[in-house]
Amino acid sequence: MDAGLAAIWEETRGDPRIRIAVLDGPIDRTHPCLRDALLSEVPTLAPSTADDGPASQHGTHVASIIFGKTLGSFAGIAPACSGLILPVFASGPSNSLVLCSQLDLARAILQAVDRGAQIINISGGQLSRSGEPEPVLANAIQACADRNVLIVAAAGNDGCECLHVPAAAASALPVGAMNAHGEPLSVSNWGRSYRSQGLLAPGERILGAVPHGGLATKSGTSFAAPLVSGLAALLLSLQLKRGWAPNPHGVRDALIASAVPCDSNIENGRCLAGRWNPAGAMNLILEGGATMSEAIVDKADEAPSLAPIQSPERESATSLDLTSRASEPTIIASEALALTPATASPAAAQPTGRVAPARPSGIKPSDCGCGGGANCSCGGAGTPAQLVYALGKLGYDFGTEARRDSFAQAMPGAQANPHDAAQMAEYLRANPFEAESLFWTLNLDATPIYAVVPTGPFAAATHERLREAFAGQLQRGVELVSIPGIVAGNVTLMSGQVVPAIVPAVRGIFSWATQPLIENIVGARPTAGAERDAYDRRVSGLNSFLNRVYYDLRNLGVTAEERALNFSASNAFQVAQVMESATEGNLELDAINVRKSPVCRPDSDCYDVEIGFFDPRNVNVANKIYRFTVDVSDVIPVSIGEVRAWSRRA
Repeated sequence: MDAGLAAIWEETRGDPRIRIAVLDGPIDRTHPCLRDALLSEVPTLAPSTADDGPASQHGTHVASIIFGKTLGSFAGIAPACSGLILPVFASGPSNSLVLCSQLDLARAILQAVDRGAQIINISGGQLSRSGEPEPVLANAIQACADRNVLIVAAAGNDGCECLHVPAAAASALPVGAMNAHGEPLSVSNWGRSYRSQGLLAPGERILGAVPHGGLATKSGTSFAAPLVSGLAALLLSLQLKRGWAPNPHGVRDALIASAVPCDSNIENGRCLAGRWNPAGAMNLILEGGATMSEAIVDKADEAPSLAPIQSPERESATSLDLTSRASEPTIIASEALALTPATASPAAAQPTGRVAPARPSGIKPSDCGCGGGANCSCGGAGTPAQLVYALGKLGYDFGTEARRDSFAQAMPGAQANPHDAAQMAEYLRANPFEAESLFWTLNLDATPIYAVVPTGPFAAATHERLREAFAGQLQRGVELVSIPGIVAGNVTLMSGQVVPAIVPAVRGIFSWATQPLIENIVGARPTAGAERDAYDRRVSGLNSFLNRVYYDLRNLGVTAEERALNFSASNAFQVAQVMESATEGNLELDAINVRKSPVCRPDSDCYDVEIGFFDPRNVNVANKIYRFTVDVSDVIPVSIGEVRAWSRRA
């Protein structure tokens, strides 16, 4: 046992107020070492039922490293902390794993943030040349930084100077794996961004739980990451014990600052920022040396070029039977499983748990030799309803080829094509009852992020509103649709992608078209030359504002901040007030910020949305600030008070 870790354990084994989210495979909560752990399952798109598949093997092992109760010689690192289990990986055919897309990982991260996690452990990642996540995942990672939530992520097991997403994110804490002598494992990745913000932690033959009882050892960065997550949780618990506010990013700074350099004979960069040093980190915390950085430094613009990907080593695994079962499966990684770097694609699955073939891209677990990816389907129970206020464009899906063919058979005309949006809009206009046989989808940049499933006594009225908005996209230039509601399960699309299902609140479904909104604010275009030129300048500014609001601020509408932002930015009445005032002064949009409101009525959840403008003709002039206050405690957010405006120096 590490002497520094033993010293921390003398102070604390964790605090239930410290919450660690584990984004991994399903875990076996009936295992003797996890049976009494303070764990809550959060419904995600992946199945939550543990089995003997590789996803459950991986998830159970990772969770036990953090939360496992003492069992013989085994003990988790922070067993008294509470945990959130969010499955993102699932087992596929032939003992494989199905990939988790960056979109689904972002969704799980936001769920963890919304449920109060201070630390998020991600023992997986996607090989990336640049280390840059996709925009939706980047937004989720930024939400963690804004809320002071620490992401601890595996550095990857490709054995090369290469980066993994999300470990390479500027605000994350990437973790590499070392052996008992403090030397990096041959499979542990390194890279430019890891060098300044990554840690090496023990990752060879790490003991952990096996589903249905038993212990086994596994190797890789997947199992080094939960050790660091647990250590960070212990340090946060120590802060609480001293009466201080827990500071996850301050703890991150202490872990990096206290890292011990490797021996000089280790290849440059392979040691990352250094080896973990529990005693040194604890001393920094107790000395008050862990303060959150005022700004998180941006990553370098260029990532190192990829070295050839080497085959992972075979891990060493043993199992110890702790029950009456005759034997327990040993956990031995497959050899030489090629993991192709590519952009993430949605995972395919059925809600019944039937997993479709894996796609060769996405977030993968980071144990040695682990191939495949992750699946999405709903699981868990007993958690609060997930509120959503999402913006996007409407589409439709058939779910199955048979359903699509039934539409092709029913639609009139010799050239009937159910995939033709114009034909479908006309068919639904003539046969509105057929809308119930479709899945409406809400899309961001042509990627479905939700299925919209009207239910209840107002389902027909909701379908009518959705049909009108869909037709408006084709005929009247509708560019954006708002869908408020709650998440209730998931839907498998015809492509195999699984998306959350929103039960929408019909009174909050609205659509916007830029040109009519502009004409409503500035009127018709004048005919006179000078007046027409001034009008065109104002219209150009309005177009710029709307494009920025609608397309630069893309998000999933899950967290309270996202729902407040989406509601404020798409509230036509308030936006019209702001745009009219801003365009009169020829101002340009600078930034939009959301923060918790310092004053709020009881039983509400209020956020201030500030929209800042600057004068491009003179940047020395103070910025103009407009503030909305929004209560997001209900399904449909509510504006509180008037739009306030003032000037502020940039």
